[in-house]
Amino acid sequence: MLEYFINSQTPSWADQFKLACVLGPSINEEDLVVEEASLFDAFWQLFSILWKVVGAVVPPRPVWGGWAAFIVALALIGAITTIVGEVATVLGCVINLKPSVAGITLVAMGTSLPDTFASMTAARSSPDADSAIGNITGSNSVNVFLGLGLPWTIACIWWIANHDSDYAVPPGSMAFSVIMFLCCSVVCFIILLLRR
Repeated sequence: MLEYFINSQTPSWADQFKLACVLGPSINEEDLVVEEASLFDAFWQLFSILWKVVGAVVPPRPVWGGWAAFIVALALIGAITTIVGEVATVLGCVINLKPSVAGITLVAMGTSLPDTFASMTAARSSPDADSAIGNITGSNSVNVFLGLGLPWTIACIWWIANHDSDYAVPPGSMAFSVIMFLCCSVVCFIILLLRR
């Protein structure tokens, strides 16, 4: 299996499942040295095998020119986001946590972890921090403009077409969320400035 992975960077769909389930030696990408699996590697494999198998469901890039991987990955993201939202709702109900607090903590963390790992990869592979910061700001821009703006735009068009009145959304506890976001952002910028 290791020889196949060295010789080919595009494993087949079946090989993706094998690679997700097998605990074996890893390749150090800098020196191309084979390193034996440690006890920590075994623990991490056991802890993450479910997510590795879920990730292996995504077809390889050559299938349909990458469109199959794109469609399946989007469907998985939607399904996992729905599960995270439902678990956060039930957990918030059980421990008597306000929906707004659950939204800015549990749901935000669950949906932002992929961005965290993408930024970590970008920070490791880039000589400066611009690509990691660009990834996070771009992701947040997409969340605000598409994730929030597109549904509200569609709802406004549908509401005006069917009810002949303006579409109004009560603000609820948005002020608390915005204040928390601004405080965290200021702290992050101060840390970035101090680290430079």
